Amino acid sequence: MANAHNASTAPVSDAAASASMTATRGGIGRTMRAILPYMWPKSRMDLRARVVIALVVMVVGRVITVIVPFFYKMAVDGLTPAVGAEAAAIVAVPVLAIVAYGGARIMMALFQQLQNAVFVPVSQHAQRSIAVTTFRHLHKLSLRFHLDRRTGGLNRLIDRGTEAIGFFLRFTLFNIVPALIELALVCVVLTLAFDWRFAAITGVTIIFYIWFTFGITEWRTKFRRQMNDTDTESSTKAVDSLINYETVKYFGNEEHEAKRFDRSMAAYERAAIQAMTSLYFLNFGQAVVFAIGLTALMTLAGMEVANGTKTLGDFVMLNALLIQLYVPLNLLGFVYHQIRESLVDMERMFDVLEQEPEIEDASDAKALDVRGGEIKFEDVCFHYDADRSIIHNISFEIPAGKTVAVVGPTGAGKSTLSRILYRFYEVSEGRVTIDGQDIRDVTQGSLRDVIGMVPQDTVLFNDTIRYNIGYGRPGASQDEIEHAARQAQIHDFVVGLPKGYDTRVGERGLKLSGGEKQRVAIARTLLKDPPILVLDEATSALDSHTEKEIQTALNAVSRGRSTLIVAHRLSTVINADEIIVLDGGHIIERGRHDALLAKAGRYASMWQRQLEVEEVAEKLEALRDTGDVPADA
Repeated sequence: MANAHNASTAPVSDAAASASMTATRGGIGRTMRAILPYMWPKSRMDLRARVVIALVVMVVGRVITVIVPFFYKMAVDGLTPAVGAEAAAIVAVPVLAIVAYGGARIMMALFQQLQNAVFVPVSQHAQRSIAVTTFRHLHKLSLRFHLDRRTGGLNRLIDRGTEAIGFFLRFTLFNIVPALIELALVCVVLTLAFDWRFAAITGVTIIFYIWFTFGITEWRTKFRRQMNDTDTESSTKAVDSLINYETVKYFGNEEHEAKRFDRSMAAYERAAIQAMTSLYFLNFGQAVVFAIGLTALMTLAGMEVANGTKTLGDFVMLNALLIQLYVPLNLLGFVYHQIRESLVDMERMFDVLEQEPEIEDASDAKALDVRGGEIKFEDVCFHYDADRSIIHNISFEIPAGKTVAVVGPTGAGKSTLSRILYRFYEVSEGRVTIDGQDIRDVTQGSLRDVIGMVPQDTVLFNDTIRYNIGYGRPGASQDEIEHAARQAQIHDFVVGLPKGYDTRVGERGLKLSGGEKQRVAIARTLLKDPPILVLDEATSALDSHTEKEIQTALNAVSRGRSTLIVAHRLSTVINADEIIVLDGGHIIERGRHDALLAKAGRYASMWQRQLEVEEVAEKLEALRDTGDVPADA
């Protein structure tokens, strides 16, 4: 039954290229096919025109580059026979040739920069589009994926991948392709201006040069991979340590964290040394190959000049052509090396894009139509892994506007129910309905629009209080935000701060107390104004005094809404319309508070234990007040 709902294959991004990115590993050509939709976007004719113009400018620029040495030859030949009375008439020719040479070099530089200027909007648009596609895809991936990933490493992976795409586009299109065009033009020129031997020697030199460059670069790729892996590892450790700053301080483990980070950086250092050393070897080998080819060609040209079949101008033109060719060739080695590194960087990002969302909307999914908010769990089974069953044939109902609480020991499966309701996970068997609609048959967006969550661990964005409350409904007015804050009993606290609603809450809201963060979360949910509410152990981490204050606000929030409470403290659920006792994924008791106490079963036992704990806590608090025990006991 569940399998039928999982068979849908909705697209994972708004760009057609997302699906093709699964084929990127395996070569430059496959990567270009994956990136092409971003370089040639259907909806942006202006960007397509820029690509065409840039290619035309590139070809014209390369033709000018090959012509430049001819003006140099004319200048040299014009100067060579300048003797006696004829000198005055001959001098004008090299002046014109030199001016033409200078002008051609200016045009060569102009066209090279012009092609970059024309193409840069295309490159930046492609980078942005791919980055947004990746970002959206990450939000489509399941909770399971994000629980397994490390945020610091994921951020570095995406940063490097996005930067690599920009580099790949620029250098593949405007360095490798132009270098090949220039090489072909030079071979034609050498054949026409000299003879086939010059073109043959040049061709052999270039082929060997490219073979050597590609071979060594392939060998060096493993060092780049090691650098990336160790860089990701060190970044992950750094982010992890800084996020858990207080924990590090509690245990005095600053030096321990520094040593862990240093070990990662030492591994990076070793990989970087290998990568740089091999680069120096590559550079030296390229220089040797080209020098041998250049020496052979210049020797052959020198013999032609000595025989009188070629002029001194031909000799210097050949040298200029080859030296000029060395620039893109040398760049070709660098660019290929960088492209290979870029492919390594992109490979990991594409791995993320290849991850299929665990939960997808059905092809015929419709928006959820909430009429009252009645929720039903019908014979629901769930397991994270095939050999680890969590929920066993659970059935219960939350009538519209009523409150149902789920209690039980740690690991009973309480919080799993809220995640199933949100469709963070798909049920293994059975179904969950809202107003008779199977939640697998509706869009995830419409489902989550009607559910408000107040979690146990409220994580806030590192932004202002206004932003964090307003996150419940982006675009809400200041009056609406303040109204929600008043309902959550936090408005007076906020306006008492020096910056009021513009106060920043810090990383994960660490500048606020637990109770203040919970009130912000409640205000955020109130602003969303959902017909269904989930309170997932919303007060379990608070002290008893703060809990009572927060509970008052929660009671106000849940009034008139279909509410599922997942609770650890039983005092927070005594007014629920029904209490479900869960243990080992099974419902073992259910009923109202008084009825469950009268049964003298598991719930009554849990209630008694909590009363005893609270009694001890109250006595300890009284002793602190009298000074009979230390305040920190």
